[in-house]
Amino acid sequence: MAAMERHRDLKGRLVFHFVMLMLWETAFGQIRYSIPEEMQKGAFVGNIAKDLRLDVKELSDRAARIVSRGRTQYFALNLKNGYLNINEKIDREEICKQVNQCLLNVEIIGEDMVKMYTVEVLIQDINDNSPTFPNEQMILQISESITPGARYLLRNAQDPDMGNNSLQSYQLSNSKHFILDVQIGDDGVKYAELVLEKSLDREEQTIHYLTLTATDGGDPVRSGTTQIHVIVLDANDNAPIFNQSVYKADVLENIPVGTLVVTLNATDKDEGIYSEVTYLLRKVTDRASQIFQLNTKTGTISVVGNLDFEESEIHEIEVQANDGGGLSAKCKVLIQVINLNDNVPEITITSFLSTISEDSTTGTAVALLDVHDRDSGDNGRVTCSILGNLPFELKKTFGNFYSLLTNRNLDREQVSEYNITVIAKDKGIPPLSTSVNILLLISDKNDNSPMFDQSFYTVYVAENVLPGASIYTTKATDLDSGQNSRLTYSIIEGQLREVPLSSYVSINSETGVIYTVRSFDYERFRNFEILVEAEDGGSPSLKNNITVNIFILDQNDNSPEILYPSFPTDGSTGVELVPRSCDPGYLVTKVVAVDADSGQNAWLSYILITSSEPGLFTVGLHTGEIRTARLFLDKHSIKQTLVVSVKDNGQPPLSATVTVTVMVTDSIQDILSDLSSLSSPTDTESNLTLYLVIAVATISCFFFIFIILLISIKLRQWKESQLFHSSNVDFSVVPTSQYVGVDAVRAFLQTYSGDHCSTTDSEKNHFKYCNSQSNTLAVYQESKGQGSVLITEALNISNENQYSMQIQKYQCSFVISKQIDN
Repeated sequence: MAAMERHRDLKGRLVFHFVMLMLWETAFGQIRYSIPEEMQKGAFVGNIAKDLRLDVKELSDRAARIVSRGRTQYFALNLKNGYLNINEKIDREEICKQVNQCLLNVEIIGEDMVKMYTVEVLIQDINDNSPTFPNEQMILQISESITPGARYLLRNAQDPDMGNNSLQSYQLSNSKHFILDVQIGDDGVKYAELVLEKSLDREEQTIHYLTLTATDGGDPVRSGTTQIHVIVLDANDNAPIFNQSVYKADVLENIPVGTLVVTLNATDKDEGIYSEVTYLLRKVTDRASQIFQLNTKTGTISVVGNLDFEESEIHEIEVQANDGGGLSAKCKVLIQVINLNDNVPEITITSFLSTISEDSTTGTAVALLDVHDRDSGDNGRVTCSILGNLPFELKKTFGNFYSLLTNRNLDREQVSEYNITVIAKDKGIPPLSTSVNILLLISDKNDNSPMFDQSFYTVYVAENVLPGASIYTTKATDLDSGQNSRLTYSIIEGQLREVPLSSYVSINSETGVIYTVRSFDYERFRNFEILVEAEDGGSPSLKNNITVNIFILDQNDNSPEILYPSFPTDGSTGVELVPRSCDPGYLVTKVVAVDADSGQNAWLSYILITSSEPGLFTVGLHTGEIRTARLFLDKHSIKQTLVVSVKDNGQPPLSATVTVTVMVTDSIQDILSDLSSLSSPTDTESNLTLYLVIAVATISCFFFIFIILLISIKLRQWKESQLFHSSNVDFSVVPTSQYVGVDAVRAFLQTYSGDHCSTTDSEKNHFKYCNSQSNTLAVYQESKGQGSVLITEALNISNENQYSMQIQKYQCSFVISKQIDN
């Protein structure tokens, strides 16, 4: 019952201390929890979110985690409720060895946080280990001559627990010869000595069997036992003696395996077997037993394992010397490990932003680094620096943590990424260093407008280009990246001759290629300009524009147009009169033509294609003037027909033709006589003879058809001859100058009513000729009350004879025109 009450009281105290320590915060803002060891996985340790005054959602959003540094993770952070739980079962003796206060640090950081929270967890010892002896039995050889009061040092029991849970007392089984005396050494450790209370008698009992029990103060109490076999020997009255009670040695932590550390020396004044001393390890830790080895005969201690100052700075060993008679002595060996700079500094990136915007302000945190060196003293003092002249700096925040910050403005267009090398260097001799590379990407901001490759564009486009043809490609670049550099092209709307520019040209919004919407006409306009705008895809977007000057290139798409002689509208043919007695080079008329094209496409040349009688006339290649080439002879026909071609200089060349009729005569009578000879019925008679020959050769049935055809031909000739004398026929003469309306001529006659005029009658047609003071001749025809103007022409008439001759010329022209038309 009392044991249960003690157990309950101890449990209550543990819970009280656990709760109090869990809520305690240090002056540095750290939280300390206290938990017993050997708690099951998943056990509750503390509410991190509540004690750090953080929102549980904030921990989850920032993906908070525990910094491991490569160590075993004994704790786990539950992001759903903010609890700190046991992740691995904790054995205080394994972690902290014999350290009185066993503290575990838990460092918590988020993925995008540069602030770290440190939590200390105090591991409370529980009585989970029983005292154990190095051996299950101990053998003591005691001479029977030993007087009572002799003391024999026994092997200590080991209990890795701490405080009351560790070794507290020894008990010896009942014996009439021995008692147990428990002493406390200078280091506070209890050790037991077997005291001879009554002399031994070998003849009475050779071996005495004793049981030594070691107990701790835990609840419940744990204990361990070892058997002591006391062999009674003959007398041995001198125990071994060490020449030093404490042996000290300093060794470097990189000392080679097999190196001698210290040599122990114990002597015994006895002789023979009683003076033979053997050495054995009395008290040694498990780790020290793996590093050091004791020679039982020589007493030398040598290194058989690797020394590490960072693991243990000092090793304490107790050695016992026994003689052949069972007497023994003990000494302490202290081996101090000298620290060397054998550990390279370690850099751990606990938090890191892989991408940072180029418009980030100076002092923006990029990464949080944990710099650690396992050495001590100057060997463990580390300085950090950045390699090269980069826009970053390191700032020590707390403990061994450094923040990587920007120290000036960034520009992605100059440097899009930085490979930051952080070097950690200790102060050891020689110094050791390590480095870590951090690749930082600079994200883009839309801070650059599109730029065209030229200040303006000049484009030459041939007219009549097909709609949809590509005429030019505008090119703009943007120094930004991604969507900020994605350009869209457009044409700023305007008008050309009151027509929107979009009806002439269009642009591909992605490639900047300008296309025609319809064909251009050089004769309408020869150039125009458009504004092309390039806009990026940033937010807000940036834009720029450029002027594109478009020049239309002429093509030979217009044939020459003949202005004179112009084609009559009434079916008549123009006639030019030439005196038969004129000299070579006489100007007959001039062919006037124009071309709507320009340049060499409008360079015209005049060529005489055909002539009734070759060699009589020439045409000026570039002037179009028709002149006589030689004198006329009697054999030359009165009527001369010339075909003149007007051709431009384009590729391919275009041309137009005009037919000019020239009448060669000196008087009207000659023209009429020639016309009568031309109208003789010889052709009709020859045709009749031909028809008769054909009729003889054909069958009789075709004879009647021939008669009908012959009658039809005769009737048509008779009708045409009647029309020649009819008043209903319009005998309009094709003039050599220009045709004007009736009203215009009447006005002309009224204006020059005081001038010299004469009239002629030709059967039912009445002609009136007027010569004004300005030497202008007007020919006016009247028939049955209706009048029409034949021609007006400026003449150089110096006397009445020339005037009369000119009237006869036009009367002749009229008659010739009607004969030709018939």
